[in-house]
Amino acid sequence: MNHNLYLQFYPHFERHPDKVLIDTPQGDQYRYADVLACSRRLAGVLLSLGVTPGDRVVVQVDKSPQALMLYLAALQVGAAWLPLNTAYTESEIEYFLTDAEPRVYICRPDDLAQAQGLASRCGVAHVESLGVDGEGSLMQKAAAAAEETRIAEVGRDDLASILYTSGTTGRSKGAMLTHGNLAANSQALVETWQFSDADHLLHALPIFHTHGLFVACNVTLTVGASMTLLPRLDVDQLLDLMPRATVLMGVPTFYTRLLASPRLDRERTANMRLFISGSAPLLADTHREFSERTGHAILERYGMTETNMNTSNPYDGERRPGTVGMALPGSEVRITDRDTGKALPDGETGLVEVRGPNVFKGYWRMPEKTREEFRDDGFFITGDLGLIDDKGYLNIVGRDKDLVISGGYNVYPKEIEQWIDELPEVSESAVIGVQHPDLGEGVTAAVVLREGAHLEEAQVLAALKDKLARYKQPGRVFFIDALPRNVMGKVQKNVLRERYADTYQAVAGAQH
Repeated sequence: MNHNLYLQFYPHFERHPDKVLIDTPQGDQYRYADVLACSRRLAGVLLSLGVTPGDRVVVQVDKSPQALMLYLAALQVGAAWLPLNTAYTESEIEYFLTDAEPRVYICRPDDLAQAQGLASRCGVAHVESLGVDGEGSLMQKAAAAAEETRIAEVGRDDLASILYTSGTTGRSKGAMLTHGNLAANSQALVETWQFSDADHLLHALPIFHTHGLFVACNVTLTVGASMTLLPRLDVDQLLDLMPRATVLMGVPTFYTRLLASPRLDRERTANMRLFISGSAPLLADTHREFSERTGHAILERYGMTETNMNTSNPYDGERRPGTVGMALPGSEVRITDRDTGKALPDGETGLVEVRGPNVFKGYWRMPEKTREEFRDDGFFITGDLGLIDDKGYLNIVGRDKDLVISGGYNVYPKEIEQWIDELPEVSESAVIGVQHPDLGEGVTAAVVLREGAHLEEAQVLAALKDKLARYKQPGRVFFIDALPRNVMGKVQKNVLRERYADTYQAVAGAQH
């Protein structure tokens, strides 16, 4: 039996070919028939480049309808889709290309010369380009290609995508997601959130990570719904479009910025049936204020790169502020003791562990790391700390690995600390997340200088500018005499978080 995820979407292309699947704020419209024809031609191009099932296709392009059509084409031919954040720098991309060994690397047209140099150094056979308006070599080839109708035969456990997620040691790990993982999670979300072909999604998320691609797009395609594809978060644009939409998926930053607009009210949101938040903790105050202004209770859920979505607050029933709900259909969640691994009763804080068809098959070419992250009974150790309350709702109370989530993006302190520590004036550094009214957490660095050395905050920020993606760069840098440590010599980041807790309290609504 063919378990290709593409087959979960395909019936809707035949069922209502003239229905608009994707529209844009500029007025462009793409019917299901248009998307099918273009994605089939792109599938033909991929095959002409020698892509076979399991081959990696690395994509670092701007969000566009054509980028989604390329994703469908990759699924159709059985390739492993490997999207990269458009903010990644050349040194970051080089690591991914070397590690993943893709057959094809697709970049933005403006980046083509740099991409060809990288591909040459990393042994990548083909480089193509794709622009935000469909320009570039890939669409030129697609225009001349025949439509490919064959759908690659793949198993449930075959690779559909690799998403890179950094570890606290600084080295990025490729999470291997299978066709079965993505299909099962989409079906569970459709059931939990009561999605139907009548839904219209406002899509303002990036499409290079789980939330924007495997939640937003896959759920829409699974039920034959439609979406407006926005290039980025634009509050006025969202509010303009809300009267003809039914669902918004966002990160907490979306909701804090919507609340900052006087245009947000019950009339503006009257046609909406669901507001979903994820990728970072939503403040209970934001939840309550949004409910008061609009009459809608934001539905918060919990997921991660390695597992897609694990839990969700109920569609029908109480959506409890500060919680992420219960396990999705087919999935299990438990809390365990950090030291012994023993399951803990409700109400006690420990490691959050999950098991189910949504959980990835392991880290790309890291079998030992994969074994470390799984229990013998198949539960995946998320690294998050949480508890299950008296109503059965999961509460995430912290992160065991000091992960910082800023604007919905994962930021790993060790990677930033390594760059800062390379500066000749620096003795050592510690990077933390500090509560930020707009971004959830602001990336913040505490730096200890070498004796006699002098360095300004602006110099540190300038040194990091070309080394790290923008969302990883610290919002503030503080200089201190020594990092606080416990008796075992471990840096006490909790002390630093308390010390700088009020750093961003005056910047609500600021742009990152």
